[in-house]
Amino acid sequence: MKKFAIILGIILGILLIIFLLITTSVDNRPYYQADYYKKTEARLDSLKSTFVSINDSIKAGFAKVSITPGINYSEDQYAEGKFKEAPLAGYGARKGKKATGIHDSIFVKAAAINSGNQTVVIVGADLLIMPPNIIDEVSKLLQTKGIQRSQVFYSASHSHSSLGGWGPGFIGEQFAGKENPNLSKWLVLQIAKVVTAAIADLKPAQIGSGTFDAGDYTRNRLVGESGTKNSDFCFISIEQKGGRKAVIGSFSAHSTTLGSDNMEFSADYPGYWQRKMEKTSVDLAIFCAGSVGSQSPAVDGDGFERPRKIGEPLADSLNKYLPKISLRDKIAFSSLSLKIVLPEYHIRLTTNLNLSTLLSEKLMPVPQNVYFQTLRLGNLIWITAPSDFSGEYALQIKNALAAKGFIANVSSFNGSYVGYIIPGRYFFLDSYEPKTMGWFGPNMGEYSMNLIRQLTDILTQAPKN
Repeated sequence: MKKFAIILGIILGILLIIFLLITTSVDNRPYYQADYYKKTEARLDSLKSTFVSINDSIKAGFAKVSITPGINYSEDQYAEGKFKEAPLAGYGARKGKKATGIHDSIFVKAAAINSGNQTVVIVGADLLIMPPNIIDEVSKLLQTKGIQRSQVFYSASHSHSSLGGWGPGFIGEQFAGKENPNLSKWLVLQIAKVVTAAIADLKPAQIGSGTFDAGDYTRNRLVGESGTKNSDFCFISIEQKGGRKAVIGSFSAHSTTLGSDNMEFSADYPGYWQRKMEKTSVDLAIFCAGSVGSQSPAVDGDGFERPRKIGEPLADSLNKYLPKISLRDKIAFSSLSLKIVLPEYHIRLTTNLNLSTLLSEKLMPVPQNVYFQTLRLGNLIWITAPSDFSGEYALQIKNALAAKGFIANVSSFNGSYVGYIIPGRYFFLDSYEPKTMGWFGPNMGEYSMNLIRQLTDILTQAPKN
């Protein structure tokens, strides 16, 4: 009996040591005392010293490239976009299953905007996110053509019925299906192609922007009526002189009108919005997911009736506002791209207990090139985040900039992905966004908001227009 007790004690001791090695508690230390903050602040100081604002004539160019995969071929032919099969990305409940067909085509689209010696490109893709590993490869390819990462402002529609096969690691496979290197190579080529094509199309242009309320189509899914939501639809209108018209739209309802039972490729409600706009008033419509963190679509109906009942009314509303927008051929124009240092990375086991960083990285690699980016177009401040960014936070940003006379928009999925960025007061809730997707601690939200505030302060110092 004594021998058994000794053996049991040894086993329990070993288990305790293993437990301590593979887990860690949540770090509550103030972010502004941390090394990651100090290192990022140094980078921000460097940006301030080199910042330039331009007020010059505008050129713009547009491009559209299909990312609808051909499926059911005998073998992968990635250069031609043909594959044996392709998984859907979006819901873990699908278990990475392959798509059975195509309901509506999916695209990556771009608008290049030039003023003086600066050119930026806004890219919107009908994807779940802009996968970090894909964008890293796109950046390498574009750099050989003289296009820097800081010039490209990415976003995705966040459709949960779009192309998968790009997610590395165990967790990536759960949400995007088994990684297929051929699909990844093709996606890299298509995204790089649309950026270069948009720049090649640059012509003298006019530009304007605006917002309208679309609160009937979104709700706060995290805390309901006790929270707030970002209900604005923000848009940028661009017209080449004597040429084509484009509109960039951003809205903060998750593209989840189609559930995990749908097995066909679809751009969800952003696809319906884009198609309706391109049929009625513009040559190219680009959708960028807004501050979708904690915000779900508010719609009833069944099947593909649901995305149509959001996308097409949003297009109808926008078509009423577009003719009222004053377009200018000369505006204040500037941009900033801040590469940040991240807090310690952990996948969470419970609200108070994390997996160690080492094990977390085995399950899903942490992204290496994480940015916040800001763009000023006249009195519009366009902000991009590497995450599902909180609608509640976005509302705070918009209100603060409105007090200075600016309109603002925060788009998500800007070429990296760090989970959900939401207010720290929600971090210990036992729900999907804060627990499952809160990888960088309770201070990630306030750290992000501090950086955004400083970036937008720099942009708004120059005179309006």
